[in-house]
Amino acid sequence: MTVTVRVPTILRTYTGGASEVEAHGASVAETIDDLEATYPGIRSRLLDDTGELRRFVNVYVGNEDVRFLEGLRTPTGDGAQVSIIPAVAGGA
Repeated sequence: MTVTVRVPTILRTYTGGASEVEAHGASVAETIDDLEATYPGIRSRLLDDTGELRRFVNVYVGNEDVRFLEGLRTPTGDGAQVSIIPAVAGGA
């Protein structure tokens, strides 16, 4: 399955500056594996040492946060849009 991945500015050094890239995978995990094969080093920015999404990384398939779906097992249908969005923290 081919999906479009929206890449945040902070990770574009891995994608040669591209804000969107194509990847293949039937799930979020497979899509991340394919991204790693094409853009070495990106997986470690998304996943922690246990293989789970880093605390401050949000991944959406369409408009749905995968943490509220099936996590890394969330299916990515052909043509799906996967968005990687770093969490924003702040305060006054």
